[in-house]
Amino acid sequence: MLVLASASPRRQELLRNAGIAFVTQPADIPEDLLPDESPQAYAERLARQKARTVFAQRPNDLVLGADTVVVVDEEILGKPVNRADAARMLRLLSGKRHRVTTGVCLISPCGEQPPSEDTRSETTLVTVNELTEDEIQAYIATGEPMDKAGAYAIQGMASRWIPRIEGDYFNVVGLPVALLWQMLRKR
Repeated sequence: MLVLASASPRRQELLRNAGIAFVTQPADIPEDLLPDESPQAYAERLARQKARTVFAQRPNDLVLGADTVVVVDEEILGKPVNRADAARMLRLLSGKRHRVTTGVCLISPCGEQPPSEDTRSETTLVTVNELTEDEIQAYIATGEPMDKAGAYAIQGMASRWIPRIEGDYFNVVGLPVALLWQMLRKR
């Protein structure tokens, strides 16, 4: 049984759409950035911590942890804490190209052996058109940006401002499905 260590409705939808059976058990972990930690290391560490937290409770199951970060001008953007923070993030992204990195960790039980742990990440480049202040405020008023890394949903209304991506679209939504499938096939 695959256990998704996340409450993300987007990750759940991506797994369902790919035909991957799973159950959900969110992991509640601190998401503090360590000093001098790169965005890739940060995303991979959080994915690993989420997977380990749930695996400790479900040692006979296959556990998937994932975490997505948005990086613009070398600043990591998590989920906005309020409307003002969402506006700040959207202004930072406006008219620029940024990176979206998702860390993925898959922990498999191995009987009497220590569990097998596979941690990887995927990075996608995303270009955002110039946004007006009115567009930013109207978007925030919809509520869509409030639980998303970088304060936008590429699969939602923000799609109208994204003319180009380089890499895995599903990674930007929250889970690089093709990478996960490779990991599942190798275990």
